[in-house]
Amino acid sequence: MDLFEHGRAPQIAQESPLANRMRPRTLDEFVGQEHIIGPGRLLRRSIQADQLSSLIFYGPPGTGKTTLAMVIANSTQSHFITINAVLAGVKQIREAIATAVERRNMYGQRTTLFVDEVHRWNKAQQDALLPHVEKGTIILIGATTENPYFEVNKALVSRSRIFQLKPLTQDDLRAIAWQALRDEERGYGRLHVQIDDDALDHLVNVANGDARGVLNALELAVETTPPDENGVIQITLPIAEESIQRRAVLYDKEGDVHYDTISAFIKSLRGSDPDAALYWMAKMVYAGEDPRFIFRRMAILAGEDVGMADPNAMQVVVSCWQAFERIGMPEGRFHLAQAALYLATCPKSNTAFAFFDALDAVAQEQEADVPNHLKDGNRDSEGFGHGRGYLYPHAYRDHWVAQQYLPDALQGKLFYQPSDQGYERQIGERVARRREAQLAAMVEASGKWPGAGGELFTTSPVDKGKDAWLQRTISQAGRNLAAQRDRLFEMAAVQRHHLVLDVNAGSGLLTWEAVRQAPEGGVWALTPDQQAGEALRQMAERLPELERPSILIGPLLDLDYLLELRNETDLQFDRILGRNPITQLPNPSTSSGQGYSITQLLNLLKQRLHPDGR
Repeated sequence: MDLFEHGRAPQIAQESPLANRMRPRTLDEFVGQEHIIGPGRLLRRSIQADQLSSLIFYGPPGTGKTTLAMVIANSTQSHFITINAVLAGVKQIREAIATAVERRNMYGQRTTLFVDEVHRWNKAQQDALLPHVEKGTIILIGATTENPYFEVNKALVSRSRIFQLKPLTQDDLRAIAWQALRDEERGYGRLHVQIDDDALDHLVNVANGDARGVLNALELAVETTPPDENGVIQITLPIAEESIQRRAVLYDKEGDVHYDTISAFIKSLRGSDPDAALYWMAKMVYAGEDPRFIFRRMAILAGEDVGMADPNAMQVVVSCWQAFERIGMPEGRFHLAQAALYLATCPKSNTAFAFFDALDAVAQEQEADVPNHLKDGNRDSEGFGHGRGYLYPHAYRDHWVAQQYLPDALQGKLFYQPSDQGYERQIGERVARRREAQLAAMVEASGKWPGAGGELFTTSPVDKGKDAWLQRTISQAGRNLAAQRDRLFEMAAVQRHHLVLDVNAGSGLLTWEAVRQAPEGGVWALTPDQQAGEALRQMAERLPELERPSILIGPLLDLDYLLELRNETDLQFDRILGRNPITQLPNPSTSSGQGYSITQLLNLLKQRLHPDGR
């Protein structure tokens, strides 16, 4: 400051904006941020004791970062240097360092360097400070609106205490406004200013936590309102509305608020909350976010979180996006809203993540050959038999035929596990029935469960979906078994509330269909085979507890005893069904013995059948 500037200092101070004049000079004048400078807090004690280490103040504009640095400057005994990172380069940094070294060597005085908007410095500029911060030559105080963990040199961050400043409360802003109106030296205490309550409420509300915003609006209102005949400057609501017309929304397109807001928007869509989704999207649009960015994120969500539950979701988003490109703003906001509302209200499914399970399998499994019948038969069918044995699905009923598609090493591996949401529920039922038929055919053909002696079956990560347990197999007999199952249930006419007994559960072909058709009733499944029973029990555990079938393991003729063990001696079933139950009878040595066993079996089942059952 030269001689002329020194002489004009009072005038310069008086002509500066109200927000600058009203900066607190001491901790007692500072309003807000009680969580870091309240009585007994570490930062307050450090300032009062003049024992500061390097600090970084992080928070939105107008919350007091620079002001707090100025309070420190007024209270510390160290030499205080201020630099704005936007205007200062490496030269200014070196000059500040040289001054700090000189004062330390000559006077033993510490130097505190305040860097406003420290995130604007590049890596080289920040690195220039690092050794001097480490040595204690300089105490760094940085101020930034960006997350310092992402935007500031990690070495500087690790050597600094981070204090986050929050948007000021409405009570804080009212206190700041009244300070300005009552302060005779720096504010409007010499003037007779009266402000209506609703006018002050409007200024505070629209400022949205920004002290600078409320002081700028108050200054404009006072300076542009002429006094009445009594010398009173009356600030009414219309005057306040003219002084600050647009609410300040905290939103930075590259910073934390940007990512936090889009995260809240996506999670609201995923959580099927249309009101929250519209709010967060409106906040982004209001703050000037590029609508194409919002559309891009909605297109991702349509595939990731809606998927097969509503395949139309992707079409709606893309169509709205295309319409927006043709129409533009502001009318294009209708297409943003339409896409967001569709996504927020449609069924959800994340089964597309099955692809990543397949990727893991590719990365972890040994290289698997393509099954011979799936190989290209146009080149090597004669020499190597490539393509031989392939069954053309369109030549079969329903355009489906059971055959092996996965490599041998991955047979039984499940990647896609349909959810029970929306359209995917229908898909899940089709997939489940085909898998059940294939599984039953393989069990009956081989006489054992896949994985006998080891793991019973293999799936991708556990899912609560009803069909998550079923595995693939390669038997043409699956088609016949599926037809038998469907015919049997057509005759049985199972209703949703029925109690059903599968007397020869085996592979579970009938059991799982009964679970689907009697969701409000109950299903009991009996099998004499210990391994099959354990497999069925393990499958059932993947269902919600109230939807699981009850598994009985033992001979059919011991049905009463098995039910007694479950304290279900009086249980009667609406439907009793099974495939080849007579095979469970003991092998008789005479024809009379066989007849006796069948009669005994029929009487047993009749006692367990409800009078109106079949």
